Amino acid sequence: MIRTTLTVEGMQCGMCEAHVCETIRKAVPSAKKVSASRSRKEASFLTEEAVDPAFIQDAVNQTGYTCTDVLSEQFEKKGLFHR
Repeated sequence: MIRTTLTVEGMQCGMCEAHVCETIRKAVPSAKKVSASRSRKEASFLTEEAVDPAFIQDAVNQTGYTCTDVLSEQFEKKGLFHR
């Protein structure tokens, strides 16, 4: 799995977070565990394959928010009793 984390400026409320999440889901239909946080100024999601950073950044920017950074990294789900 790949975790993609976006730095997003302009989110002010819960509806803004929901709008960013909806934009990600529409742009990347395979996205899972989509979340956004206005206090951390970020959004993140998981996919099986890497997503083109310019594509997702452009999708968020078209909604009126400003995506300033996109970071993709390997993500391994840890079990309940991991060490």
